[in-house]
Amino acid sequence: MSETLTQFGTSFQAKIIASLLTDIKFIQTISDILNPSMFDSDSNKWLVQTIKDYYYEYKKQPTLEVIKYKIDEVEDDILKAGVVDKLRDVWKNIEATDLEFVQSETLDFCKNQTLKSAILESVNLLENKNYEGIKTIIDEAMKAGTTKDLGHNYIESLELRLTESARDTVRTPWDVVNEIMDGGLGTGELGVIVAPAGIGKSWTLQALGAGALRNNKFVVHYTLELNENYVGLRYDSIFSGVTTSNIKYHKDDVENKLKKITGNLLIKYFPTKAASVQTLGAHLKQIELSGMKPDIVLVDYADILMPTGNFKEKRHAIGNIYEDLRGLAGELEVPIWTASQANRSALEEEVIGADKVAEDYSKIMTADFVMSMSRKVEDKIANTGRFHVIKNRFGIDGITYPATINTNIGQIQVFEGSSQFGKEAQSKMDNKEEFLRKELANKYKDMENKSEGFE
Repeated sequence: MSETLTQFGTSFQAKIIASLLTDIKFIQTISDILNPSMFDSDSNKWLVQTIKDYYYEYKKQPTLEVIKYKIDEVEDDILKAGVVDKLRDVWKNIEATDLEFVQSETLDFCKNQTLKSAILESVNLLENKNYEGIKTIIDEAMKAGTTKDLGHNYIESLELRLTESARDTVRTPWDVVNEIMDGGLGTGELGVIVAPAGIGKSWTLQALGAGALRNNKFVVHYTLELNENYVGLRYDSIFSGVTTSNIKYHKDDVENKLKKITGNLLIKYFPTKAASVQTLGAHLKQIELSGMKPDIVLVDYADILMPTGNFKEKRHAIGNIYEDLRGLAGELEVPIWTASQANRSALEEEVIGADKVAEDYSKIMTADFVMSMSRKVEDKIANTGRFHVIKNRFGIDGITYPATINTNIGQIQVFEGSSQFGKEAQSKMDNKEEFLRKELANKYKDMENKSEGFE
């Protein structure tokens, strides 16, 4: 039996390294039995050793930025060039669908090599009749390749819990929402906005992005429906208060507004059903390779991502997408916001509950925070609406907040019901028929005045 991984081929070895970089459980399990000498090129050996050294020191995988820095320190130009080439091969396999198989085979190979070495070492002990020594060696070999992270030791870790923040959060633009979320959405968490078609899901996601930008965050916005330029124009509207169709007439004003934004925004378009969660993950890793790490990710929207796997029913495929999306948030240690479609019947609802979520209820079970958005026809005219907290892992839920929602310029504000602005918004909604009558009367008068101007 070969003692190296040469028998598996170069692509297999690249996938092993890809797994070391992307799967924390894999590196935890195999780090003590995976020897760089098992690989068949100096470049692969260097990459594996670098990853292991970093993991031993920091208890996590190195980012691509760290690896890039380490490569720059390599003095041997031939080795440096070889490492760069191998890293490209590794990156091509980040999205490979057989990584679980590769990890399983690699783990079995390394366990067998460890056991083989223990047996050979036992020969001398056998000659000396040191049976206890043989048992110790074999027992240790049998333990090889088991997970090292046993979990959080509750009794002994009080000081750790008090000195380290339990959640690293990114705030929303709305104080009342931040309060019940204990600061906002945290790293590794998934937030979902639920609404029927045409209500303003995309605008709400962009309001979340704009709020993060104002707080000096790096935002990555994935759009699966609208093109990148149009999404950019919508952000222009949010920051400037100018409708998208009029941005071109107010270019200087918009530029001045954008100069005050301290954060950074990257907008990436993928066609509907052409990108999977794995596609987004690979793109986010490319962003890290360029030296930037997102603070928050927006996906508009998860229901139209491409599922990975064969599912007989659509609801199971969508449920799997949400599970993968939350897994991605945990893997990259970043909060992810997305939106979900509500049933058509939700259009007639004052408040949209969990029973109106389309396709698969597992969306609700998977997400950490779920908030619905409802706007009837009268609300669209009055620029009002309601946000209802369906699920909240971090505090109370079941609360409905009045809101002002102007989708012409993307201005969305959520209020405490007892506040002055909350009462004003609620009053408009409570008296929607009277408000609608007045609005129609005003529009009729405007039309009459304009027609008189042409006489």
